[in-house]
Amino acid sequence: MGGGARRGPLAGLRLTSLRLRLVVVFALVALTAAVSASGIAYWLNREAVLTRTQEAALGDFRQEMQNRAAALPLRPTQAELQKTAEQMASGGDHSVVLIAERAEGKPITGVSDRDEFTLADVPRSLQDAVNDRQDVGAGNSDPYHLYWQRTERRGEPYLVGGTRITGGGPTGYLFTSLDQERQDLNSLAWSLGIATLLALIGSALLAQAAATTVLKPVHRLGEAARRLGEGKLDTRLRVSGTDELAELARTFNKTAASLEKKVADMSAREESSRRFVADMSHELRTPLTALTAVTEVLEDEADSLDPMIAPAVNLVVSETRRLYDLVENLMEVTRFDAGTARLVLDTVDVADQVTACIDARAWLDAVELDAERGIMARLDPRRLDVILANLIGNALKHGGSPVRVSVRLGDNDLIIEVRDHGPGIPEDVLPHVFDRFYKASASRPRSEGSGLGLSIAVENAHIHGGDITAANSPDGEGAVFVLRLPRDASESADCEAARADDADSENGGHGVGRERGEGDAQ
Repeated sequence: MGGGARRGPLAGLRLTSLRLRLVVVFALVALTAAVSASGIAYWLNREAVLTRTQEAALGDFRQEMQNRAAALPLRPTQAELQKTAEQMASGGDHSVVLIAERAEGKPITGVSDRDEFTLADVPRSLQDAVNDRQDVGAGNSDPYHLYWQRTERRGEPYLVGGTRITGGGPTGYLFTSLDQERQDLNSLAWSLGIATLLALIGSALLAQAAATTVLKPVHRLGEAARRLGEGKLDTRLRVSGTDELAELARTFNKTAASLEKKVADMSAREESSRRFVADMSHELRTPLTALTAVTEVLEDEADSLDPMIAPAVNLVVSETRRLYDLVENLMEVTRFDAGTARLVLDTVDVADQVTACIDARAWLDAVELDAERGIMARLDPRRLDVILANLIGNALKHGGSPVRVSVRLGDNDLIIEVRDHGPGIPEDVLPHVFDRFYKASASRPRSEGSGLGLSIAVENAHIHGGDITAANSPDGEGAVFVLRLPRDASESADCEAARADDADSENGGHGVGRERGEGDAQ
């Protein structure tokens, strides 16, 4: 007895859906057409039925008046008049009233059925019309004519007709029921109403079928567009027919194929560029290591060198270190782009971690720390150190002392704020502070730094599931960088590990570069 409820043909329609609007429009058109046709048919049939019944009754009445009433003497007796009225009524389902005079000014009345019809039931307007003598002329050969009127009594329709015998003969009135005709017309109205209802239901079903025929391809197109937007660029539509919807499907397929090709080309170029940077960085590491060793020797011997060449030696030493840092940063960026960067989590005291970062770089005299011990978080200590070193170093280099670092807990995250007391960040620079190779001063393209530090910092925040924001202090004194990290980055680590595995699979199992160790340069 299990199973879900059966869905009707109109189930699942939303008030704003195109399907519902199609059904409503079809139904309204069908309803209007059916009501109009039914109304016209009912009116025509009503007039035809009533006219046929009326003409038959009045024709018989006229014939009876000519055959029987006209045969009465000019001054008939009550009995003669009564008998004639009964004879005239005996031939059909109607009642008759005859009016004559037994003497001058002495009217008498003959009624076929006093319980059914008397002179009092004849409308006064009809009596006036019957008794109104017309002028006889070229266009009118009779002074009196037959008149009729439809009326109701006790809710039942009746036909009342009357005429007068020319030459002083009796006046007669006919009273016949139209109830049978009303019943027939009511049956016709019910039939037309049922036909209208069936037409409405049929139109709704036809609208549903038409909507399904039209909207199924549209729905498939919408689903295909959604999948294409999700990155499934191999999505295609099955094309059948030669109508406009089929042409739309062909256009979609051509567009999707072109997009897939362009994305594939761009991905190939991007992968080639990443591979080139990674390979170049790897190739540069060996000679740079040798150069670094030589520069360290030269630096140790700088005091004993000729004063004329000492500045050149110092320049070589600083530029070699700068080049080494640039290569390391490029390798780090390449790992982020390739999706192979991974978290190595450990539970750390955040205050101790910040203190260690500041102490390792001899910034204790220039940095104020506001952090309580005991704030524990599960993070990657090395990556947190990279983030802090870049934020604090950037504040010291471009801001103004003192640089203040504060640590606090949010609702569900860890918040580290780095504030300096410099001139702040220009408004046109704020949107670009985390862009790669971006430098605020275009006039100093060779200024110290690679322009990758803040970019690497924000990438390390993202891999934790956090973020970094930059703004100017509300009081106008310096810039404020706010780092937000989850207190437990385990979930982000699992996600990044899965992405890294996927990236390794796509790259044939070869990651880009190696993870930087604890001793790697910043």
